[in-house]
Amino acid sequence: MHTVLVLALPGTIAFDLATPIEVLGRVRLPGGRAGYRVLVCGSGPVVDAGPLRLAVDHGLDALADADTVIVPGRYDPAAPVPGAVLDALRAAAAAGVRIASICVGAFTLAAAGLLDGRRATTHWAAAERFQAMFPAVRVDPAVLYVDTGQFVTSAGATAGVDMCLHLVRRDHGAAVAADASRQAVAPLHRDGGQAQFIVRPGADPAGVGLGPVLEWLESHADERLTLADVAARAGLSVRTLNRRFHEETGLTPMQWVAAVRIRRAQELLERTDHGVDRIAHLVGFASPAHFRVQFKRLSGVSPQAYRRTFVAGSVPG
Repeated sequence: MHTVLVLALPGTIAFDLATPIEVLGRVRLPGGRAGYRVLVCGSGPVVDAGPLRLAVDHGLDALADADTVIVPGRYDPAAPVPGAVLDALRAAAAAGVRIASICVGAFTLAAAGLLDGRRATTHWAAAERFQAMFPAVRVDPAVLYVDTGQFVTSAGATAGVDMCLHLVRRDHGAAVAADASRQAVAPLHRDGGQAQFIVRPGADPAGVGLGPVLEWLESHADERLTLADVAARAGLSVRTLNRRFHEETGLTPMQWVAAVRIRRAQELLERTDHGVDRIAHLVGFASPAHFRVQFKRLSGVSPQAYRRTFVAGSVPG
């Protein structure tokens, strides 16, 4: 069984620590077997996690037996990392162990020198500080996670869920990952990265931005919309609309429309016995073939596989 070690350090963010425990710990393979053995190890027998104090059963020596090590963020990401922790992470990396971080846990990986020369991400609010502290790392603050093979880094907070689901898909395939996403009550794939959450200087002071047009798209995405239609609704030129969408969501307007349609299609696949071609038309796609391509791109599985995973005994589409 694939063994995952979650590393608890002084000042660990409890949310980051709990994410892989819950998401990976609930993964089930065909037949009901657990997909992962999830353990928590620490730099000491008791570790503080904000208002909590956590007793851990395993020490740093456990990293040698791990297949994956996940490092949560700490409330003070720039605080010195114990030398024994850095040595243990370097030894695990040298042995080929996959090492991942959640949120500002990337600071710990970078302190160990594991991200030098590599692309990585962290919470957008800490990205500038991270780059200043670790100039040898190529920081991408706009994405939800970065997978470079042996090393995987995620953005802040719930992006840790996205990263864990990505690891499930990488380890066990799309069908198991789709089931894990349902257990986590989270989408298997989110477009847009963390660009849509970044607070930028000069942003709309009322915080409205594209809110009204996004709300309108939620109830009109099933129509045969064009880029010009969306621009007219927003009261903007097409060029300005594209720029605003990229700045506020990280997507183009029509990518956003496609994501809304696919989300609606998932609901119909779960709750109805409509065929796939009919669902494609109901949610706004002119071509069932294009619908299938977009569904696979955004959900990670085909519409038929999604239905088989989420609805027992459904009809084929």
